[in-house]
Amino acid sequence: MTALSSPWTLHLLPFFLLLPAGSAITFSISNRCSYTVWPAAVPVGGGVQLNPGESWTLDLPASTTGRVWPRTGCSFSAGNGSCQTGDCGGMLACSSNGQPPHTLAEFTLGGEADFFDISLLNGFNVPMDFLPVPTNGQGGKGCSKGPRCTTNITPQCPGVLKAPGGCNNACSVFKEDVYCCTGSSSNNCGPTDYSKFFKQSCPDAYSYPKDDSTSTFTCPTGTNYIVILCPPINMSASALPPDANPPAPIATEPPAANPIAPIPTEPTHINSSSDARRRVFAVILGCVGSLILLAVFITFFTYIKRTWQCQEIEEEDEEFGELLGMPTRFTFQQLQEATNQFRDKLGEGGFGSVFEGQHREERIAVKRLDRADQGKREFLAEVQTIGNIHHVNLVRLIGFCAEKSHRLLVYEYMPKGSLDKWIFYQNDSSTAPLDWKTRRKIITHIAKGLSYLHEECMKRIAHLDVKPQNILLDENFNAKLSDFGLCKVIDRDTSQVITRMRGTPGYLAPEWLTSQITEKADVYSFGIVVMEMISGRKNLDTSQSEESVHLITLLEEKVKSDEIADLIEKGQYRHASTPGRNIGDDETCNVVFTN
Repeated sequence: MTALSSPWTLHLLPFFLLLPAGSAITFSISNRCSYTVWPAAVPVGGGVQLNPGESWTLDLPASTTGRVWPRTGCSFSAGNGSCQTGDCGGMLACSSNGQPPHTLAEFTLGGEADFFDISLLNGFNVPMDFLPVPTNGQGGKGCSKGPRCTTNITPQCPGVLKAPGGCNNACSVFKEDVYCCTGSSSNNCGPTDYSKFFKQSCPDAYSYPKDDSTSTFTCPTGTNYIVILCPPINMSASALPPDANPPAPIATEPPAANPIAPIPTEPTHINSSSDARRRVFAVILGCVGSLILLAVFITFFTYIKRTWQCQEIEEEDEEFGELLGMPTRFTFQQLQEATNQFRDKLGEGGFGSVFEGQHREERIAVKRLDRADQGKREFLAEVQTIGNIHHVNLVRLIGFCAEKSHRLLVYEYMPKGSLDKWIFYQNDSSTAPLDWKTRRKIITHIAKGLSYLHEECMKRIAHLDVKPQNILLDENFNAKLSDFGLCKVIDRDTSQVITRMRGTPGYLAPEWLTSQITEKADVYSFGIVVMEMISGRKNLDTSQSEESVHLITLLEEKVKSDEIADLIEKGQYRHASTPGRNIGDDETCNVVFTN
C-alpha cells in the first residue's frame, strides 16, 4: 500500500477549544474499490487521489471534530477540477463540506470518549466501514465495533432519488418535513418509505435527521480508526487486528452479463388466417387493458398526492395560527414586492440568504430560508422565540411568511451590518477599524442581550450560536444579537438539557462533547468573541505561524509568560465614529481594561 499525507495537516488545530492535548490519533482511509476514489477530510487532511489498494494515513490531534467522505468521477489539474459526487468547490484539497450525494463519516475525538458514525443524510455514493483499530497498551479497550454500510445502494436507488454516481437522500429531493423530520411538533415525523429504504440497506447509519437511537458509536479516547471504502461484506470490527493492513481490493461494480446461449425451439406453423387474427386481437386487447389500468393508477396516485399536500398545508397553517403572540404575517407576494424580487442581497448564513427591502416607510431585512432539511425547525424557533421577547440589544422581528414551502423572516434593518467586517479589518476594506470605546460599548451590549436571554425571560434561552457574524450594528454602532435559529429553551427548574451538537466550529464550548449543555455555552462563545475584538483577529487563523494559529492556545501561553498585553491589537487606529482622530497604545490599554 502507498501511504499518502497532506502537507498542511499539522497546521490545523482542533475545533474544541481548551481540551487537554494528548497524543496524535492515527486515522487511515483505505480504498478497496475496483476503481479510483478521491477521499476528502476536513478540517484536517483536505483530500487526495486513491487508486485501488492504496491507503491514506492522517495523524489527527487527540481532540478533533471532523468529516471524511469519498468523491467519485473526479478530474483534477493542478489541484482544481470537479467531481461527479462529493465535490467541494472544485478543489482537490477540500476546506469545506462536499456536495450531495455522498456517504459521510463523522467523528468527535477527545474528552471522556470518542463519538463516531456513518451518515446518509447527504445521500450515498460508495459503501463504507468506519472501524476502531485496537492499539496495544492503550486505547481500544472495550471498543469492539463501528458502523458499517457495506451495501451498494446506488443500483437499488428509487427512481426519484437517483443521481449521477449515487443516490440522494429524500429530504434533499422533496424538501418537505414529512421526509426531513426536522419539525419537532410534526405528527408525521418519523422514517418514511424512502428513509426506511436507507435504514434497511445500512442499519448502522443515520438515515434521516431524527434517527439517533443506535447510530452513534463510542470508543475510549486514544483509539485509532480506519475508514474502508468498498469493504468486504463478511468483515467485522472484532476481526480487525491491531495495525491491520487492508486486504486486496474487491470489486463493487456488477460484472458484465454473460452472453446467453440461444434456446432451440420448434418451428411454429399457423394453419389458418383465423388463428392469426385471434392472436392479434388478444395482443391488442391486452395492451388496451394495461393502458387502462395504468391510467387509473396514475389518476389515483395524483389524487392521493394532491390531497396529502393540501392536508400538509392546512396543518402547517393551523400550526402557525395557534402560536401565541405572533408578529405580523406577510404573504410571499408582499415580500417579493418589498424586496424588488429579492434583488439586493445583504449576506448569506447557514440556513438562508438576507435581502434588503422597504415596507411602507421602514427599511427591512428579509431572511429567506433556503435549506429545507433544517429550515423549518430553525424557522419555528426564531418565530416563537423572538416573537415573544423584546430587548434593546436583540434584533426586532417585524413579521414572517409561512406560505406553502416558503419560509421568510422580516427583521429591522441594521445599516452597519455584522460585527465581523469591523473587527477582522483588512487593508483593502472600505470599513474603518473600531476605536476602543466603541468596542467596549459593543461588548457591553452583547453581554446585556445574553443576560436578558439567560436571566430575565420566563424561561431561560440559550442562543447557542454567538459569533461576530450574528451580532449586528445600527447606525450608532449599538450592537444587537440576531439569528435565533439554533436556540434552545431551558425550563427554570432544569439545570441542563441534552441536545445534538449545534453551532459554529471555533465557538463551541467543551461541554458539547457530552451533549449536556446549559446557557453557559453562550458565555464561552461570548468570551471567544471578546478575545477576537481585543486582538483584532479570528480565533482560528491558518494564515498565522503554526504556534499562533489557535488564539486561545496563544492566550494561555501569553498568560503563563506574563505577556498578555501582546495580544491587544496594536497600531494607530482612526475612530470609526470620529474621522481623523487617532488613538495610541496607552489609551488602548486604558479603554480595554477599565471596568
